Amino acid sequence: MTARSPRSPDPVARNVLSEQVKDRILQWILEGELAPGSRIIETRVARELGVSQAPVREALRDLTTLGVVEMQPYRGASVRQPSKTDLVEAMEVRAELEALAARQAATRITGAELEELRALIDEMHELAEAGDAHNHALNNTAFHGTVVRASGNQTLLRTWSMLEPYARTYVTAMVPGTDLVWLGDRHLAILKALEKGDPDEAAETMRIHAREAEELVLAMDEDKFGETEGAIPAEL
Repeated sequence: MTARSPRSPDPVARNVLSEQVKDRILQWILEGELAPGSRIIETRVARELGVSQAPVREALRDLTTLGVVEMQPYRGASVRQPSKTDLVEAMEVRAELEALAARQAATRITGAELEELRALIDEMHELAEAGDAHNHALNNTAFHGTVVRASGNQTLLRTWSMLEPYARTYVTAMVPGTDLVWLGDRHLAILKALEKGDPDEAAETMRIHAREAEELVLAMDEDKFGETEGAIPAEL
């Protein structure tokens, strides 16, 4: 086995770093520091986070694939402004993936996974009371991710993982004034259906959950869609 040069970058470590950079950029978007249309300059992000440009470039490439960032000639990366149609389409696809996950998880989920779901709902309630939208969104993601993993379907998990950040980021960041307590407590019905172990009920409960989120987006005025309350286009 050929020894690796001490100067060779560790691809595993680099991938982990790019994931951390990606999450930080998502956080800036989620919290309104980077509004739709904002430029994202690799050198400035690298300097802000104390990393090289390589993981920033990889993070932006991943975010472009997810539809959160767009690359334009001579302008570089910027936060993508999705249309209402874009977001609703993504939510509809994710809804069906999660309904399938809930159906399969209903007969496979473990007691430990159910306890994890209960704990995440409790944490979402606490974060809502504190007004912490970013960590609330992360816990929301963790809840849905636990359900998808509990399905035992690895193909489903990979497909869901590619689409989820797009929907999560824009539902939370672009529907200002949404009641975070309500958003968290909505997950109780899913938990109860999974506890009953009824595949049909679990799937339908997940679809209802998704439709409620879609209605939030559809109720928004097209002219105001994508506006984050108090945010202006920034450059980072």
